[in-house]
Amino acid sequence: MILASLLFAFIAAALHVYIFTMESLTWTTPATWKRFGLASQADAETTKSLAYNQGFYNLFLAIGAFIGVGCVAFASQGSAQAVVGWTLIFSCCGSMLLAALVLALSGKKNLRPATIQGTTPLLAVVLGILAVTL
Repeated sequence: MILASLLFAFIAAALHVYIFTMESLTWTTPATWKRFGLASQADAETTKSLAYNQGFYNLFLAIGAFIGVGCVAFASQGSAQAVVGWTLIFSCCGSMLLAALVLALSGKKNLRPATIQGTTPLLAVVLGILAVTL
């Protein structure tokens, strides 16, 4: 279960790097702003600074999850390094999961992106809890 949790945490982090790229680097390209449901280039320009900031939140969560995966993967079970790693995985993936829940609660049109955003961190957290408690 440890390996499965680490794999899902890694995938969740990689997805959040991709989201960072869209929100902070390519927000004003038509392919990106259309994916986020914006109606026009003007809307993308208007929301650019908000998306830029939000993208960095996603990047920082991803970095924390990547570091957590590395700490657990290269630590002895029960060591301080493993505890740090699991703490990062649970806090970063837990935050990703809660953000997906907020997105889902913000409207029916957001259920699909919330599911995409929240499934891998959910699996990482659930499998991680099972791994450290069994």
